[in-house]
Amino acid sequence: MLFPSFGYLVWIIISSIILLVIAAAVLLLIRKLFFPSKGAKTALILPVQGKTPRFGNNCFFAPNATIAGDVVTGNECTFWFNSVVRGDVNFIKLGNRVNVQDGAIIHCTYQKSPTVIGSNVSIGHNAIVHGCTVHDNVLIGMGAIVMDRCIIHSNTIIAAGAVVTEDTVVEAGAIYAGIPARKVKELGDSYMKDSILRIADNYVQYASWFQQ
Repeated sequence: MLFPSFGYLVWIIISSIILLVIAAAVLLLIRKLFFPSKGAKTALILPVQGKTPRFGNNCFFAPNATIAGDVVTGNECTFWFNSVVRGDVNFIKLGNRVNVQDGAIIHCTYQKSPTVIGSNVSIGHNAIVHGCTVHDNVLIGMGAIVMDRCIIHSNTIIAAGAVVTEDTVVEAGAIYAGIPARKVKELGDSYMKDSILRIADNYVQYASWFQQ
């Protein structure tokens, strides 16, 4: 037979289409498993003692961020490269639009001091926030350390490199700097909006670049 029958040709075409669909599905699965898209949720997210981190809407996770244990966040929080949020020995709670920048660490103290962070809070590169309370609209500068049982009131800046020692109460609307940290300046409303809220907004925007 020089020419295949019409039915045989139809069978070949249908079989080829099916094989192509299967191959495309396999390639898509391989891509998702081994080559995740930019901004995909590929951070290390771990349960501890039966408690798994819970996140609000539109959060961003850098691929090598680590979030573990009893961690609860609001919406539009961002966790950047090499950041660690470890809720293993106590709980950690974050409000909306909190950015945990590169290398920053949030932890707490076993059976004593949880960490509670409000909304519009920026935790700068390599900062440490440990077993304390941080209210809304706060900027914690690069490399700053906030220790157990501190209370950081709203509309406040902790300067880069500052160390807020245990049990310190940081009053609202001020800049604290130094080791140990002390109040150095009052903050006006315009400065708060131009610096603290602007940075919180910017990090939501930055995250969108990685999710395109």
